[in-house]
Amino acid sequence: MTVSYTLQRRRYPEPAAALRLLKPITWFPPMWAYLCGVVSVGVSPLENLWLVGLGILLAGPIVCGMSQAANDWCDRHVDAINQPERPIPSGRVPGQWGLYIALGMSALSLLVGLALGPWGFAATCAAVAAAWAYSAEPVRLKKSGWWGPGLVGLCYEGLPWFTGAAVLSAGLPDWRIITIAMLYAIGAHGIMTLNDFKALKGDRQTGVNSLPVTLGPARAALVACAVMTLSQIGVIFLLLGWDRPYFALAITALLGLQIWAMTILIRDPRAKAPWYNGTGVALYVTGMMVAAFALRGLV
Repeated sequence: MTVSYTLQRRRYPEPAAALRLLKPITWFPPMWAYLCGVVSVGVSPLENLWLVGLGILLAGPIVCGMSQAANDWCDRHVDAINQPERPIPSGRVPGQWGLYIALGMSALSLLVGLALGPWGFAATCAAVAAAWAYSAEPVRLKKSGWWGPGLVGLCYEGLPWFTGAAVLSAGLPDWRIITIAMLYAIGAHGIMTLNDFKALKGDRQTGVNSLPVTLGPARAALVACAVMTLSQIGVIFLLLGWDRPYFALAITALLGLQIWAMTILIRDPRAKAPWYNGTGVALYVTGMMVAAFALRGLV
């Protein structure tokens, strides 16, 4: 019996393929951002371990996993061109199962969000709505190289940070926390733009106007680097203004290393984007935690 014939007859998802559909590698950024929110608010996490743990679980495996499943379902025609080995186009997640998984996890997200109180539930509702607005027609903000990455950056970095701070403080976080979270969310627009390089061929054929498609790889890489750099410069100047010079210096050093990595990235953006995601992005998120500790002492 051939592999293709086996896939055609499959009625239920292959377990490993279903897990891959949720893309565990993508869970880290929102989990990390939620933890940054917890740290920044100044409340001891040890006194609220279940809120910290549940929030991290919600931000990563549940909400982020749901968004990945929704995106893969809505992108199945694009993935058939770019990455036919993915779970849905390969047939390892057959029929409508990709949709069922995404809808089921959307419901699970809202249910778990209820346990985090009104602020946590409101943020979860926003995250679920954003995930579907990004991927699904007729909205499908993914078609825009500006709105799509902006929305994902907000949901990957800004919204989880805000949620962690709001849940632990049981209220609206301090304006300085919101400001820093938003700056890092804006900077994440550049990270999301770099992720679009891998889908360049399929995006062109299916009308997804990512920045690599509309601007070309070279200019898109420059825009991504500029957005990431300027957002962190904003963080540095704010921390200096708030009398946190050592934290500002640490983020400056991290940004300097990122700029070095950017010089390598822009030489060949299509080939070096995955490399930068493993180096420059790690430095970026390290700076987020440095800023969170700076806010902890300030707030």
